[in-house]
Amino acid sequence: MICRSPIDGAVIGEVEETSRENIEAAIERAQSAALQWRVVPAPKRGELVGQIAQIVRRRKSELAAIITLEVGKTTSEAEGEVQEWIDICEFAVGLSRQLYGLTIASERRNHRVMEQWHPLGTIGIITAFNFPMAVWAWNAMLALVCGNSVIWKPSEKGAICAQAVQNVLDEAAAPKGLAQLIQGGREAGMLLAESQHVALLSATGSVAMGKQVALTMAKRLGRCLLELGGNNAAILAPSADLNLALPAIVFSAVGTAGQRCTTLRRLIVHESILPGVLDRLRDAYGRLPIGDPRQPGVLVGPLIDEQAWLNMRAALDSVTAQGGVLISGGDRVTQSMPSGGVYVRPAIVKVPGNVQIVCEETFAPILYVLGYDRIEEAIQLQNGVRQGLSSAIFTNDMREAEWFMSPAGSDCGIANVNIGTSGAEIGGAFGGEKDTGGGRESGSDAWKAYMRRTTNTINYGRELPLAQGVRFEI
Repeated sequence: MICRSPIDGAVIGEVEETSRENIEAAIERAQSAALQWRVVPAPKRGELVGQIAQIVRRRKSELAAIITLEVGKTTSEAEGEVQEWIDICEFAVGLSRQLYGLTIASERRNHRVMEQWHPLGTIGIITAFNFPMAVWAWNAMLALVCGNSVIWKPSEKGAICAQAVQNVLDEAAAPKGLAQLIQGGREAGMLLAESQHVALLSATGSVAMGKQVALTMAKRLGRCLLELGGNNAAILAPSADLNLALPAIVFSAVGTAGQRCTTLRRLIVHESILPGVLDRLRDAYGRLPIGDPRQPGVLVGPLIDEQAWLNMRAALDSVTAQGGVLISGGDRVTQSMPSGGVYVRPAIVKVPGNVQIVCEETFAPILYVLGYDRIEEAIQLQNGVRQGLSSAIFTNDMREAEWFMSPAGSDCGIANVNIGTSGAEIGGAFGGEKDTGGGRESGSDAWKAYMRRTTNTINYGRELPLAQGVRFEI
């Protein structure tokens, strides 16, 4: 595979695709490694993750530079992604001493009921280009301390980042077969999904990809953890602090050039403040520094490739045909930009509601702006798409905020108040509902996805009473 930088289209490397035979061999090595790793005490497993964190800290700038070069993130965002890897390492190290179950009261005299959590075995990981290191780390660092081996199939657009990650694992002297990398396209990922030896497949990407993975895993009753599309919305209420809300909105909408699963795609604004908000957004977008993400001060780097621009252009054509009005941006920028890169002005489009194209996720910096009159209407608009990842409300009305977070409010896995849709911390479980897949990664109790639960009943008495008062005498 030839790897090119989205900054200027230059070739930055070549990566060999992993053959079917070598993928099958990698799965076998992973199985063997898992059998050995599962009996290593969890705190000892945490020591390996701690060593990985130390190496990543030393290599932070170097790793961030590779992210910027290969996927076009600004230096600040790339360094933030590497920091996310460090953060999840620290979380995982602490977790290695907290893989606890429950003790449950038994109805039978001299009996005790308890739960334990054990490793699953081999974990497959498929990741997208936009977070070429962090999303792998969310999965792999937890999977390792939980006693599993891991096999990773990254996006072809993040292949060099993946190799840099594997180099860190090699430096940390991870046991042979414990954390492996395979390179390739859809076929490589499907081999992981089809293998009976991959206990869990964690897949991040498009809804179409996730549905195929889910179907394949279901045929063999395997487990999958899906992090798929997002079509995220924020509600801007009349009581909102606009000086706080607008920077959050702009970052959520244009950060990573609109190529995050948590990117803000729909802004639902109360009609009473809509004209002024549009004016302020137009002004903010007009001042956005666009260009080479390695340059200081640049906030919007390139799209990942030409196809991303074609998708953006098609979406803008569709929305205008469906009644939308382009307020700002939406054009390609070439002057003073590195030749060979795809640079665009983030777009703002006023739309009459959740028209067809608004209900689809376009992985580009397009912000659809909708009006509303009542909070019930705003929540209905927000929930009126098939995706359910991230959401936000900007309000100083306590009732609105609590309603938004209630069962009758946002139907997303993430529901924020007075903060944008993008930029989650690793401490909380990350994931969404509906077509987003329903999986949870990163913090909280997401570790349980990488383990299997056993319920144990221990009889320490001299009699054998049966549950529910059943009698069986012989």
